This record gives sequence, C-alpha cells and structure tokens, in this order.
Amino acid sequence: MTLTGKSALVTGGASGIGEACARLLAARGAHVTVADLDDVAAKSLAEEIDGTAWAVDLLDTDQLVDLSLETDILVNNAGIQRVSPIEDFDVEDFRKIQRLMVEAPFLLARAALPYMYRNSFGRIVNISSVHGLRASAFKSAYVTAKHGLEGLSKVVALEGAPHGVTSNCVNPGYVLTPLVRSQISDQAKVHGISESEVVEKVMLTESAIKRMVEPAEVASLVGWLASTEASMVTGASYTIDGGWSAS
Repeated sequence: MTLTGKSALVTGGASGIGEACARLLAARGAHVTVADLDDVAAKSLAEEIDGTAWAVDLLDTDQLVDLSLETDILVNNAGIQRVSPIEDFDVEDFRKIQRLMVEAPFLLARAALPYMYRNSFGRIVNISSVHGLRASAFKSAYVTAKHGLEGLSKVVALEGAPHGVTSNCVNPGYVLTPLVRSQISDQAKVHGISESEVVEKVMLTESAIKRMVEPAEVASLVGWLASTEASMVTGASYTIDGGWSAS
C-alpha cells in the first residue's frame, strides 16, 4: 500500500489520531502536511517525518473560502468536544463545533476536489466517530456535527466517483488521545461519579472489548482507505469501536 509520490494533508495532525495518521502516511511514502492550531507541535512533527507544517485555525473558516489545495489525500481529523446538558449548553460552543467539524471539512474538500479531479485520483477520509452513528446524552453538538460529517462524506463520494475520488468515514469509539482524556472530568461532573468510574461506567459501557482504541489502530484503517487497494470503497463508514455499534 505504497503512497510514494502522493501528497497528504492531515488536520489536527500534531497529536492524537492526526499524529498517528501523519506518521503512517509518511512512512508509506506520502509527503504529509501537518495542519494544526499548535504551530510548534506541527513544525516539530513535520520536521520528524520530512513533511510540511501548516499552522491554521480552522475555526476561522473565512480564510478557507478561497483556498486552493493541491493534495491527493485529505484527512479531516480536527475536532473538539463539549459535554453538557442541552439546557445548559453554551450556544457559541455549539456553533464552534459545527464550524470546526462540518463547515471546515466541507471547505477543505471544496478546495481539494478540483486538483483531485484533474489527476483522476483523490482520497478523502473523514475521522467521524461512533457518535456519527449513535447518540449519547450530553453531547448534542458533537453528535450533531459527526452526523453532519457522515452526510457530507456520502455526498462527496457520489460526486467524486466519476473522477477517481473516494470519500469515507472512520468511526472509532473512545480513542486514547488528549481529547478523550480531557473529557473525563467533564463526564464525572455531568454524571455525578468519580473520574475513576468514568472510563468503566460511561466510556466503555457500550463496548464489547473493554479497552480504548489506540490512535495507531485508527491510522491503519486510514492508511488502507487512502491506498489504491481501496479504490472501490466509497461512501462507507467503518466502525472501529470494539463492538459498540453492534448492539
């Protein structure tokens, strides 16, 4: 599944799932652009994998409207999370999550598709979530955004098919990343339990396999979807959730 000669862009690429994806795609020969809000971390990783750093605030979507991207592979990974009952959910936080996790992927795909079409090759991989397929209480903004991303991915798949472009979602359960670790205290407050109980009683209660997903496991699936071997796979959503969605 060599990617020699291909270019890739990974958003939220300096840590967690994004970092694992950037490392794997680079190891397979792609020139990877690490796009992240954290300029220092993006530069550090880019230097390590012989890639390019792009310091970007994807919440500033106005800057993306006229963007043109020359990339063969686009991994929409950047995301944030807020945990709160709907009646207390901060309106601006809800809007931010839609902007970062739906509007920004739309604008990046819009910027990349003309180049992909010209080359008759493109791979768009959207890091969704099991929450793109299932809902959980207290995550109205995140669940809404991931469901929106699923729909966007399918439309891109239909439009891109005649041009050699595929679009798919990867749907992990809880992945052992800084984003998930930061949720534990919020979940403890909302559910009225200790932080030590959150992982067992909230995060893994629906999973048949009682452990979190490793970032490298998500990246391995992304790597396959980005390859030529997956040219007939499009408009799909691939769960990597330890059996969460099986029930």
